[in-house]
Amino acid sequence: MNLIILIKEFIADIKKQKLRAFLTTIAITWGSLAVVLLMAFGRGLDFRMSESLLNAGEYTITIYSGQTSKKYNGLPIGRPVRLVMSDRELVVQNPGVKLVSANFGKYIRLKYHDKIVRTYMEGVEPSFGIMRRMYPSPGGRFIDDKDIVERRRVLFLGSVIAKELLGNIDPIGQKVDVDGLPFTVIGIMPKKLQSSMSNGPDDRRAIIPNTTFQSIYGYHYIRQLLVMPLNPGKSKTIVKQIRSIFARKYNFAPDDENALSIWDMNEAMELNAKIFLGFNIFLTVVGSMTLVIAGVGVANIMHVVVKERTKEIGIKRAVGAKRFHIMFQFIFESLMISITGGTLGILLAKGIVSVIWKIPAQDEVAQFLLRPILSDSVVFVTFIILTMIGLLAGLKPAAQAARLDPVEALRYE
Repeated sequence: MNLIILIKEFIADIKKQKLRAFLTTIAITWGSLAVVLLMAFGRGLDFRMSESLLNAGEYTITIYSGQTSKKYNGLPIGRPVRLVMSDRELVVQNPGVKLVSANFGKYIRLKYHDKIVRTYMEGVEPSFGIMRRMYPSPGGRFIDDKDIVERRRVLFLGSVIAKELLGNIDPIGQKVDVDGLPFTVIGIMPKKLQSSMSNGPDDRRAIIPNTTFQSIYGYHYIRQLLVMPLNPGKSKTIVKQIRSIFARKYNFAPDDENALSIWDMNEAMELNAKIFLGFNIFLTVVGSMTLVIAGVGVANIMHVVVKERTKEIGIKRAVGAKRFHIMFQFIFESLMISITGGTLGILLAKGIVSVIWKIPAQDEVAQFLLRPILSDSVVFVTFIILTMIGLLAGLKPAAQAARLDPVEALRYE
């Protein structure tokens, strides 16, 4: 059928049912607005939660010392398994491993002039900054290989602890005492959103080279091995291989999960993805209920239109119009009402999202709740829902029109 004719007939029908069409379009607009905003807030919360998890360790595997919980090769339960620096080389040799950092840690005292603060400090390798997303602010740097080799007394600070200790002065190059020993500040990490942490957030962390840490404090056992696999999707395989390697070295059962405590960020990300998939589906269904109610209004209008145009339908059928053409005409009009209202709703939602993003998010709660994401997928899903609503709302009235007997339709007054 000619598209121009269909549009003209659609406009003529709307003019006859101005109030009803207006109210139905408003209902579709409101329903679309609800669906888009709910999905945008869900998508934004999902993104923020994922980012805050990755900020604690970008697809990393963390390996801690443990204690055996199974008898093995005649050895008793409860034997400690303590990791040392040489264990790092066993992990590095795995071809599926991309980065490794052997880390020490302890609570220390930082002093700058008469200002004293306590915080948690870690001795790490340069790769630690990449894996933990501890990127330096402009003008500073993270620990490098030369710092490790020369055991330099250099210090990298989180933004919060740096503010508490140094105030508003430029921290780079300042001398800070770490447990009474002078260190030079080489970099500051900007504040980041972090939902998972150990011994406090990275914003309050102090970082030095692990070789410097070991030479000062004399630690033999490391606190943890931080590992980044080449392929995050194969992290479970890497974990199994690492456990098997250390099982041979420390003589414990390969299936003894307590002998080494291993935390896989990739599993946490998979769980997070499943949770938010269900959450976003729930929000979509809730928002869609409003559209379903609006769809009833569309169906009501189409029933009225069919009734008013009964004689016209009879004439079209009498001159040879096929049932398909009659059905298509009314389904087209139903879709036009749905898509027109839906487009208005999406545009309105886009404006609201833009306004919300202009509201300052000064705390972590605001950063989670006030950062909706209106992605292409959100718009696409909304249009799919609108199309289904338009089709379903117009299908019964269209079928009713197509079944009309031409003779009876021509007699209708």
